[in-house]
Amino acid sequence: MKENDRASSGRSGWGFLFFLAGFAGALAFGWLVFPELLYSEKSQPVNFSHALPDHQGSGCEDCHAFREDGSFTGIPRVAKCMECHESPLTESPDEKRLVEEYIQKEKEIPWLVHAYQPDNVHFAHAPHKARGMECTQCHRDVSKETKTPVFRENRLTGYSRSTMKMDQCEKCHAEQGASNNCEICHK
Repeated sequence: MKENDRASSGRSGWGFLFFLAGFAGALAFGWLVFPELLYSEKSQPVNFSHALPDHQGSGCEDCHAFREDGSFTGIPRVAKCMECHESPLTESPDEKRLVEEYIQKEKEIPWLVHAYQPDNVHFAHAPHKARGMECTQCHRDVSKETKTPVFRENRLTGYSRSTMKMDQCEKCHAEQGASNNCEICHK
């Protein structure tokens, strides 16, 4: 083998190592760093404890109700909160803030909604409720949460990191024998 051939094969070996290092770095950035950069952390306007004794006795539907037609009312309006919290029931600074800043001023609470779906998704709670599904089959169990979790917002879309993803819906539909046709869930 000539001297030039040995030198060129040594350089190409280094080139391959640099390529592998760059490729590994790009994968690490894409899998580990980028997802963290993609989401910002936000706090809810008021810390709400679902685990307080007066909240635990109630079911989800005491505050998160359904209309007569089976459609879901969503996050409770401040008037619903006022039914129990017209004045503070505890010494909690969070409850004092709830009462003083929102209930007494009849100002709606600007909750950051973890389950908000994109505009092209039509989700109806009524058929799921009719099948006897529990809220915790799709939503996290909040019954022991003393603090509202951090809201991780996608900087590009504005949606929560915990927004339910299509594959979760498809899997449940397949398990329950429900249709997975696109038009069932998409407008």
